[in-house]
Amino acid sequence: MIRMVPTTPLTPRHDPWEPLFNATPPAYKLTSVELTVTNLCNLRCEHCAVGDTLRFKDDPALPVDLILRRLDEAEDLLTLSITGGEPMYSERTVREVILPILRYAADRGLRTQINSNMTLPFSRYEQILPYIDVMHISWNWSTPEEFLAIVYAKSGRTVSLKQAEQQFALIGENARKLAEAGVFVSAETMLNTRTWKKMDILHKQIQEMGCRRHEVHPMYASDFARDLQVLTLDELRSAIHSLLDVRNEEVWMLFGTLPFFACSPVEADRELIRRLREAKNVTVRNDPDGRNRLNVNIFTGDVIVTDFGDVEPLGNIQTDRLQTMFQRWQEHPLNQTINCHCPAVNCAGPNLLVANTYYPDTNFKQRKALV
Repeated sequence: MIRMVPTTPLTPRHDPWEPLFNATPPAYKLTSVELTVTNLCNLRCEHCAVGDTLRFKDDPALPVDLILRRLDEAEDLLTLSITGGEPMYSERTVREVILPILRYAADRGLRTQINSNMTLPFSRYEQILPYIDVMHISWNWSTPEEFLAIVYAKSGRTVSLKQAEQQFALIGENARKLAEAGVFVSAETMLNTRTWKKMDILHKQIQEMGCRRHEVHPMYASDFARDLQVLTLDELRSAIHSLLDVRNEEVWMLFGTLPFFACSPVEADRELIRRLREAKNVTVRNDPDGRNRLNVNIFTGDVIVTDFGDVEPLGNIQTDRLQTMFQRWQEHPLNQTINCHCPAVNCAGPNLLVANTYYPDTNFKQRKALV
């Protein structure tokens, strides 16, 4: 099999999804686009970021030619992510939507990522193998019993433990096969009340699946997860320190949407920031949402800033250019409340979820790095 992806390896020093990659704020560039290609999914995870939009049948999609034409107009584009729902759920979606978009990305030299739960037959994934850089998966469960409780939490139907055991095993099997084929498999764990005391176990399992990166993100109370309990800042700090104590230093650890900043007056925050900056193969990615990325819904054409559910669509690809809509967000009053940048530590500040959850009364624009 011939791989059609760019040959430059993805490494802690080369992460094109990072908003500050090839950009100097406040002049952010639209370097990343995320496409929502389906609202179908075979799971109903309790922490799902888009759980309220999931359906049992997709509407007709907009013409792929229109989507590609709009992508063509985004001159600074570096990365393309495909999400859902479960993008690989429908073979028709894979064949008629995902493959043409991935071929376009390969021809243009874009880096690509698909977000999948990896519970489908491997034949579904084989079709995209030549064109995919990163397969992004979730790993928030250490046993089939935990998997069953989490991924079917809001399904409204009874699922047997045997079926959960099969899917639990299939995720690992599919991940290993993709890794062996040269795909960069990246597993994300959400820090929440279920995971924060067992990060060592999850980290070991992720390595056993052949993943080249372990991503760690705190869970925030939004969408399906709006009623779930978020961790305190003390609990988050403890979980991260514990993970850093036992992690394999040869595995890339990527932390994102952390509520800890170099400008914090709290010494424990600054101590953690120093440790993260000095640790081998550890990066803290600034949040792409609202910085360098837009999300396009291929059914409605609406364009949003991902994860900011209270922000109305910035426009529609049927009438607007992506760059025009990106500029609208740059000038948006909500963006102005958090749009800070500290060049001393390459920090782009919090996104709205982080700010609203942990720092509702803090003006980050008035703070300076203390590390």
